[in-house]
Amino acid sequence: MNYLAHLFLAEDTPESRIGNLLGDFVKGSLERYKTHYSESILKGIETHRRVDFFTDTHYFYKESKQRLSKIHRHFSGVIIDIFYDHFLAKNWSQFSKESLEEFADKIYKILEKNRNILPERLQRNLPVMISENWLVLYKKIEGIDLACQRLSRRIKRANSLALAQDELLKNYDEIELDFLSFFPEIINYVETNRPYF
Repeated sequence: MNYLAHLFLAEDTPESRIGNLLGDFVKGSLERYKTHYSESILKGIETHRRVDFFTDTHYFYKESKQRLSKIHRHFSGVIIDIFYDHFLAKNWSQFSKESLEEFADKIYKILEKNRNILPERLQRNLPVMISENWLVLYKKIEGIDLACQRLSRRIKRANSLALAQDELLKNYDEIELDFLSFFPEIINYVETNRPYF
């Protein structure tokens, strides 16, 4: 799962939203972060990790990865994470009564208000994230292409991410069906498996 899905799957509190976003930035044992983050943020990070584990081992997610060309093998998970954010944004009204635009605005306000506790890389990216409205931009194929291009430049080793949009267009209907079968299951999983500290 990518940013939008993790934020959506969080509990409806600022701390949980922050924690679920920080899962990609905070590595290792959560014990060493207990003096830096609140218990609610740590629970959000743990939820992020559980979501990633559930996703990586799920049948439909694996099917989506298999649909990609072999040149994307090493980055298939990253690519499908981004594609699934596109399909979540596109089908947002199936999963939320709140509009995607309202949700995104709420998230940006939470992140701005808590900027000082965010990892440095996220702090640096936050102004661009807000000005380009990344969370809403995921709804457009051009937004997914931009996300893949940006990630391709950030990764030091050779990668195929810049070509990922072609894979989305080629496998669009099949990956969307995978996502629509998968996402209700992960919602149920998160609701019944929230961590307790």
